Amino acid sequence: MATAIIDDTSVLSSLESPPSQDFPDLDFCKSLPKIEPDFALEDPLVAMPPGKVDFNLRTFFPLFSKYTYNLVNSEWSVAYATKSVLRDFEADGVAYLELRTIPRAFEETGLTKENYVNTILSTIRAYPTDKMHTRLILSIDRQNTPEEALDTVELAIRHRDNEGIVVGVDLCGNPGAGDVRIFRNAFTKARENGLGITLHFAEIERQPIKDELDILLSFQPQRLGHAIHTDDRILREIRQRKLCIELCLSCNVYAKMLPSRHEGGRFQDHHFKYWWRTDCPVALGTDDVGVFLSELSNEHYLASTHFRINRFELWHLSYYSIDAIFADHGEKERLRSVLLAWGKANDLDGVDDDESVNEIIHQDEQN
Repeated sequence: MATAIIDDTSVLSSLESPPSQDFPDLDFCKSLPKIEPDFALEDPLVAMPPGKVDFNLRTFFPLFSKYTYNLVNSEWSVAYATKSVLRDFEADGVAYLELRTIPRAFEETGLTKENYVNTILSTIRAYPTDKMHTRLILSIDRQNTPEEALDTVELAIRHRDNEGIVVGVDLCGNPGAGDVRIFRNAFTKARENGLGITLHFAEIERQPIKDELDILLSFQPQRLGHAIHTDDRILREIRQRKLCIELCLSCNVYAKMLPSRHEGGRFQDHHFKYWWRTDCPVALGTDDVGVFLSELSNEHYLASTHFRINRFELWHLSYYSIDAIFADHGEKERLRSVLLAWGKANDLDGVDDDESVNEIIHQDEQN
């Protein structure tokens, strides 16, 4: 499959560009109320020393499969990992977090999948909510059986009404493994029961089976993660549906996931430069903070620096992605209020109410 690469160097800039008061600094990015759409629970248990970020997809997934997942093998460690994630994201200025995890059972510790999920939910409920609200997505691993996938969906359905914390299901894992057709029934059941669907999508150039991307789109997801290796036809389909694209700059660069004449790709090669100019919502994420050493505020700063995104545009990335979260209407309204209040307090021109924001965006599109 030929990969569609949009070459628009006009939006690129050097890291050495002179500072401008209309462009955000790192403090602005830290303070900005941010939305993290898809963070793995197990991540805080991995921390690479500075200068040791040297991964590709071949070496990355064995790290998680062999070591990291096995560290979260008891109620205590699950609670510890969950609280660590909540604390770190709150400190980074995140206003809304969707945490994802693969439900796991460990016979040697007596941990069941039900206890695993209940422990996460209990930790989320006990955490203060004055600054950040958290929801949970249960993930299906690409190496799961159809029965395991259905078990995960049924677990999500059982807990969906538990204070509205469980909001969706995800497909993740090694993108070179498995046949995604076996998960059709699981995602159909999830959709029919009102769960949000997000899929890790087009992470590698050669998918394991023919027409994998079409099959995944037939699951009717609302969001796609990464969406790197797509041809023009798939791009058109995604844009027609206005699906939200979850993008992780540091992960894609350091894991050498980008199609580029430069080995592994550079930040300025990232397909963010294409997606953020479309009418698809874009949600910046971290994917794996500990492995790639980049907090969500830093991901926003990288996007601003490499693609010349000003303060209003960066604010609007968060604002526009609100409609793509899996929480209910009340939570979306809360986030709009938080972002509008923050925008006015930080003197962003035109940020008065939802109508004024949409008017500015409409004018920009016409220009």
